[in-house]
Amino acid sequence: MTSRELFERATRVIPGGVNSPVRAFNGVGGDPVYMVSGKGARMKTADGATLLDFCGSWGPLILGHARAEVVEAICTAAAEGTSFGTNTPREVEFAELLCEMIPSMKMVRLMSSGTEATMTALRLARGYTGRRKIIKFDGCYHGHADYLLVAAGSGLLTGGLSASAGVSPAAAAEMLVPAYNDLDAVNELVRTQGGDIAAIIVEPVAANMGLVPPAPGFLKGLREAADRCGALLIFDEVITGFRMGPGSYGMLAGVTPDLTCLGKIVGGGLPIGAVGGRADVMSKLAPLGPVYQAGTLSGNPVAVASGMATLKLLRQENPYPEMERRCKMLAEGVNALAKGQGVPMHCARLGSLFTPYFCANTVSNLADAKHCNTKAHAAFFHAMLDRGIYLPPSQFEVGFVSAAHADTDIDQFLQAAAASCKLDAVACV
Repeated sequence: MTSRELFERATRVIPGGVNSPVRAFNGVGGDPVYMVSGKGARMKTADGATLLDFCGSWGPLILGHARAEVVEAICTAAAEGTSFGTNTPREVEFAELLCEMIPSMKMVRLMSSGTEATMTALRLARGYTGRRKIIKFDGCYHGHADYLLVAAGSGLLTGGLSASAGVSPAAAAEMLVPAYNDLDAVNELVRTQGGDIAAIIVEPVAANMGLVPPAPGFLKGLREAADRCGALLIFDEVITGFRMGPGSYGMLAGVTPDLTCLGKIVGGGLPIGAVGGRADVMSKLAPLGPVYQAGTLSGNPVAVASGMATLKLLRQENPYPEMERRCKMLAEGVNALAKGQGVPMHCARLGSLFTPYFCANTVSNLADAKHCNTKAHAAFFHAMLDRGIYLPPSQFEVGFVSAAHADTDIDQFLQAAAASCKLDAVACV
């Protein structure tokens, strides 16, 4: 069946026809594409097309689709049993590996999603400090727990909402929401409400309003602000964990959070989440302490096997310098095209992450991102899709270069972009 036929069927039995809102293509228009297989840097669609993938399942597939060693690890684990509801040897080995590769994580708890990880981290912060209020940043997305759907970005922003229906005012009232990169606002909140603040949670590199790197001194300033008021600092590294090196972005930035949340890459393409950090804080989790968290599939043996194979390959092969080099080629090429064709756009990049923004100025926070020309982005997305390039279907998401991409793939991207930018010279006016 074609993608359109599948979507028509899906709309009859799945709300909106999708199991995650951004897949609905509301941010770019048109019908969503259905994938049937993937290998390396490419996917095949239900319509018979082959697409060069720069979405990578929204980040987990850093090694590309169906990497042989990862598939073998999954198949081996699945053949032994897909779930037990008991402890397994693999989860012990995996927890040890995570703590070894991210030394600030003295203990770690596994779960099934990034949303669970951030939800648990905030519950833990409140249980540890005895306080209620949380600082999060406008445009940073930390999953869909009630109190985190306040001025959130990503899928919510694409849908034209600043929060979600069904979130109680009481939950929202406990969230303090300054602009990302606005350290002065954080310091003022700490000065006036510091005694009530349990945690500061942040994407150390914002990646849900498009790519927005931290300003110089921003993360260090958050560490100092948290220390001044006795709050915990939580880095949500569901996207950045193991993305720019064989560890956390906090390690690369030289800033140590109290808790780190992980997901995506650490599952190697299967559902997983993790929160880890200081032993005295983690020891507050049940059954050692009074903060409850549980999950039937937490530490699932198949997901753990996939994640462990992925992390070991990343450590062994160190694809990061080549991924960064290729992403730099991509971003610089797009910026040269935009300049040469007079299109008001620029491509932001950090490591192997990138976002083509349809605005001329640098984006430093959500307010800047909202000034982008989303109609031009939609035209660019479809023009690229018509030329065999799959990008995240939203102006407010990041693209990914994986270890499976080659220089020829970057050339293919830029050739498609050259033709697509010409179309956008009209759309951007």
